[in-house]
Amino acid sequence: MSRREQRGTTVSLALACHPLPTAAMTLGVTAAAALSGRTGLECLLVAATVLTGQLTVGWINDLVDRERDARSGRRDKPVALGWVEPGTVVFATACATLLTIPLSIANGTVAGVAHLAAVLSAWSYNLLLKRTAFSWLPYLVSFGLLPAFLSYGGLGGGYHGAPPTILMTVLAGLLGIGIHVLNVLPDLVEDNENGVRHLPLRIAMRIGAPRLLYLTLAFTVLVSAGIVIAALRVGLRQ
Repeated sequence: MSRREQRGTTVSLALACHPLPTAAMTLGVTAAAALSGRTGLECLLVAATVLTGQLTVGWINDLVDRERDARSGRRDKPVALGWVEPGTVVFATACATLLTIPLSIANGTVAGVAHLAAVLSAWSYNLLLKRTAFSWLPYLVSFGLLPAFLSYGGLGGGYHGAPPTILMTVLAGLLGIGIHVLNVLPDLVEDNENGVRHLPLRIAMRIGAPRLLYLTLAFTVLVSAGIVIAALRVGLRQ
């Protein structure tokens, strides 16, 4: 394989992982870890853990959706465009998964289990629930587990930290629902044509996409403000 082809594969894999959401999640959770008092080394571990987990989520999404993306003429989907072979993406996903497992446990056993459960929940969205009225559920679960990942986190296996507050857990889960709606809103027309009838599409068909956007933005801003207030007044841990 030539150097040009190798570089093309690398770039295609980077584009197929949903780079913006992956970077946003990695930076957001790492920043939350830093604000919660984690050391620099622990924050680096959090970043590596979240990054590898999010890579698997993005790659699985593009693998599962490659035929629908091709029918829709998507120009931003390397797998659907044939820029990278599905087998290569499967291999990359397997490698990232093998990294995610030990990295998760290195944050502490309970924190690691929470992170792995969050990743599995995100996989369930890609593989099972994306086309259903329960599309919001994996986002609720995955985001709702992040406070536990942070509150129980430490360095090395074993038990660290303490349980997260119920308020922070609930607010994080609600934020996940808002993120879900905002993520799918740009693709409502294509999803409707391809029979991907997730909950936001069902709601938008009743009240209209613009109204759903405004309501979701207001909801997400309020929940985000609630998280900031809860962090300052209640904190992350019980």
